[in-house]
Amino acid sequence: MQKTSWKLLFILAVLLLSGWLLKPSYVFYSKPRADQEKLRDRRNPILHEILNLGLDLQGGIHLLLELKTDKLPDDRPETIRDAVDRAIEVVRNRIDQYGLSEPLIVRQGEKWIVVQLPGVKDRDQARDLIGRTALLEFRMVVDDPQTGAIMSKARDLVVTPQDAASGKLPDDLKKMLPPGTALLPGREESFLLVKDKAEMTGSALTSARVDAGGSGRYSIGGPVVALEFSPEGAKQFADVTGANVNRRMAIVLDGMVQSAPVIRTRIPDGHAIIEGNFSPEDARMLKTVLQAGALPAPLEIVEERTVGATLGDDSIKSGLIACGVGVAFIFLFMGVYYKWAGMLANLALIMNLFLLLAAMAAVHATLTMPGIAGVILTLGMAVDANVLIIERMREEARLGKPPRLVVDQGYDRAWSAILDGNLTTVISSLFLFQFGSGPVKGFGVSLILGLMISMGTAIYVTHTVYEFWLSHRPFGKLSI
Repeated sequence: MQKTSWKLLFILAVLLLSGWLLKPSYVFYSKPRADQEKLRDRRNPILHEILNLGLDLQGGIHLLLELKTDKLPDDRPETIRDAVDRAIEVVRNRIDQYGLSEPLIVRQGEKWIVVQLPGVKDRDQARDLIGRTALLEFRMVVDDPQTGAIMSKARDLVVTPQDAASGKLPDDLKKMLPPGTALLPGREESFLLVKDKAEMTGSALTSARVDAGGSGRYSIGGPVVALEFSPEGAKQFADVTGANVNRRMAIVLDGMVQSAPVIRTRIPDGHAIIEGNFSPEDARMLKTVLQAGALPAPLEIVEERTVGATLGDDSIKSGLIACGVGVAFIFLFMGVYYKWAGMLANLALIMNLFLLLAAMAAVHATLTMPGIAGVILTLGMAVDANVLIIERMREEARLGKPPRLVVDQGYDRAWSAILDGNLTTVISSLFLFQFGSGPVKGFGVSLILGLMISMGTAIYVTHTVYEFWLSHRPFGKLSI
């Protein structure tokens, strides 16, 4: 009796822990950052706070990216393969650093990458975050008597910043440029005349962070992006700044001048800042791109699909309806056919679903439509385990054995069949999880967790309830 009481207390503790895990995260978890919220659209706040939902359930953006292999040093297969691997890592780092969770980033074919961002609603910011090449250059601004005329000509010809950044300038304007110069767009000024060769690049950059302006070494009022170079880069930066005191240095990112401060003195310590009247979001975006590293070649978005949150809500409702109808029929069959034992199996089924959702919340698993299918499949297999146990107990009861022996031998005889059936399915689910991606992996996760939990509820929980009942009615008759 005392042993059974401890088992019941353990089951109660597991249920309380599961309830705590399923508590919406606005109580137990920190709230999402404001900049992350701007990219996300949460139509079902409590559901989203409990579980991570996949692209098919909460909506989001699906992108197919193509690596521009013509920008690589050569077109050998190994070079392209390494470049795609680097691009995947850079994109993943950028998304992770910016705070977007549960993305899908996988290779497709020779030079394509699939990116799925569940919950993302700001498509332009997402595209900018993924597609920027992050080429950081330091170029000197050119002071030339023709600068004013060049700027006026650029405005008259309506040269766009994109054309200037890519070097697509009208011939009339190109002829006006002094030798060794280039016309680039700027954040603070329409265009700037700079040297066509960079004094140095950001390849020696070791870190980038956002600092608040208006205090300390920064004199402006808005946020700035602080850079730190490696020892070799610091020495090179010191030489460049020392040779160009009182001249403007353009800080260029992907062909656009982010800022063009005046070099007041030589900077020997390898610390620099990018200031450009940034908003907090712009500064964070710039820091993320620089910190994550540069892409080996430009990425072009060749396909884009936006999945609406409304479609996700409909999918959730359809899945819940299907699950509810299926569970209702199971409850009815088990209760009518197996009587009290069937009702106990139904109770174990409810507990199985409760613990499964708690486990998925604990490991931050992503729930997708295939994942819901995995949940429903585990419920079916949980019922199968209980049916095996009840049928074995029926066989023992027909032999006239006492209730306690009927229960113990029924569980012992059913155990091997339950273990074999569930173990083989778990092994196949592990392969789905290891080698699958996106929805396939979600199906594998829900199936693995569900099978492990269903074995526990079928073997441990229901057996404990039988033991507790028989301890109070040792000579009672089992209703099976």
